[in-house]
Amino acid sequence: MEQKEMRSVYCDTLIELAGQDKRIMVVEADLMRATGTMKFKEAFPDRAVDVGVAEANLVGVASGLSAAGKIPFAATFGCFASRRVFDQFFISSNYAKLNVKLVGTDPGISAAFNGGTHMPFEDVGLMRMIPGLTIFEPSDPVSLRSLVQQSAALQGCTYMRLHRKTVKSIYAEDATFTLGKGNVLEDGKDVTIMAMGAILVPQALRAASLLKDAGISAAVIDMHTVKPLDEELVLAYARKTGCIVTAENHQTAGGLGAAVAAFLSQNHPTRMAMVGIQDKFGQVGTQDWLQQHYKLTAEEIVLQATRLVKEKY
Repeated sequence: MEQKEMRSVYCDTLIELAGQDKRIMVVEADLMRATGTMKFKEAFPDRAVDVGVAEANLVGVASGLSAAGKIPFAATFGCFASRRVFDQFFISSNYAKLNVKLVGTDPGISAAFNGGTHMPFEDVGLMRMIPGLTIFEPSDPVSLRSLVQQSAALQGCTYMRLHRKTVKSIYAEDATFTLGKGNVLEDGKDVTIMAMGAILVPQALRAASLLKDAGISAAVIDMHTVKPLDEELVLAYARKTGCIVTAENHQTAGGLGAAVAAFLSQNHPTRMAMVGIQDKFGQVGTQDWLQQHYKLTAEEIVLQATRLVKEKY
């Protein structure tokens, strides 16, 4: 499959959108090179604002631009986009019912050598508490382009987790996506794997292949939107397979697993396992090492899926 740098796809998509809609703007906090939006600044210099190392002001400026009728995409590292500016985003953007598109880059272990201080394992949990906010994480370049386009068209605030690095495409170029609706990548009858993001969705697909070799039929769902959760799809596969493994580059507390469990506990209690960060802080390391250390792997998904299937019988 084709490989593309996610931040380049993000920037190219914004340039395309800006060419069609004069309201599209980019707001950065001294990270244009890191986010990959220098090209946007070159194309639309009067629609690119760099506020410097001042993340709260980033959200304040974006909120002001939104109040003036613009559609600002405001980006910074995920740790700053969530923990550092939570109050500003909560009040100035969401409570005010504006239209700010906040982007948190380098989610979870993808922060790698930036280490634990810059490794957001809790951003989705924080953002899920904001009423009415749409939260999503593309898994490849194709889904990124489509979901950014839909975010721009959606009236209301959104939060996107953006994996900046180069990843392989999972989807064909003509694949379709809808914010708030998961994508079924593989069907299955014994267990369902619900994954999100550029790290865990490929691992989920690999896990399904390993499980197939072991005689276990696994469905794989790219649950790219955490809020609103695709409750209809979750319920359908809980009934169909009787057990669910969630997989995410995030604390299991507050993230995708927590969202699925909260819904099912009240609607269709189902055997579950959650692959993700287990109440740990981040640390410095290569992404591959961190993935093994925190067990964000196909092997861990297989282990949990196999256990759940055995418990059914």
